[in-house]
Amino acid sequence: MGSIHQRRCALTRANHVRSARAGVKRHIASGELTAAEVILAHRWEVDTMPIAEVLISQRRWGGRRCQDFLLGLTMADNKTIGSMTDRQRTAMVALLTVAGRSPGD
Repeated sequence: MGSIHQRRCALTRANHVRSARAGVKRHIASGELTAAEVILAHRWEVDTMPIAEVLISQRRWGGRRCQDFLLGLTMADNKTIGSMTDRQRTAMVALLTVAGRSPGD
């Protein structure tokens, strides 16, 4: 009986995490939230989310731009947000701020 309950709880939690992540990606895509804010906030829902998923959620960010960006930070695209050090977060947010500006700003 306990294992069925545990599985149900795990499934409920997994569904909640998936739903929360989808919401975060939607908010990034709509401009309501920035990738930098997600990285700095370090919410539990995105703790195990690969950083590439967050970056690609941004407008005009595809796989290639994401790879090039992460290469500049010597960071793998499958690195999770929760495994980033404070130093990596700061560096990434600084570069995202620069990358988000239009020429002439």
